[in-house]
Amino acid sequence: MRADRTARTAGASGRDRSPAAHPLLWAAFAALAGGAVLCVIGWYGVSGERFAERQLPYLASCTVPGAALIVAGAVLLTHGRSALATARVEELYGLLVATEPTLSGERPPAPVATGDALLMVPGGTLWHRADCPLAEGKPTAVPADATILAAGALAPCPICEPPRPPEPDDPPAAPEPAPEH
Repeated sequence: MRADRTARTAGASGRDRSPAAHPLLWAAFAALAGGAVLCVIGWYGVSGERFAERQLPYLASCTVPGAALIVAGAVLLTHGRSALATARVEELYGLLVATEPTLSGERPPAPVATGDALLMVPGGTLWHRADCPLAEGKPTAVPADATILAAGALAPCPICEPPRPPEPDDPPAAPEPAPEH
């Protein structure tokens, strides 16, 4: 079922998962390995020579290009992982926003939560319906305080979409005393 859904969402988004990230990672690993081999060969050549004049060719032909390959491999590795992460985010986005065609006899899915009681979790940033999957079964969930909700300290849960709580009634204003003459 998951493979079917992935195939449908890949087709629905119009883009398949980016295959360019994997060759970039392989090139990065190859550059890192080649650079390490050149550095080891340069080190071995330099260590066998006593005089600096005889060490310079090893430095110029092996160690410097090896270090350049290591830097290039690190840059490619960073870019390849970034491209792979971007491809994964695009795939997840496609899974989240993909619309599945509804059949004519099929009813739309029921809402996630329908209760009218509002809950909040101390230290949280959202308020929920009592039957919201994010708050249901949490022993720390308490009834939502109307003054906290009215102050705007908590946002409504995007999953259960609770109704806006009623505004607390303002206390009636005290009548002004009449001026004395």
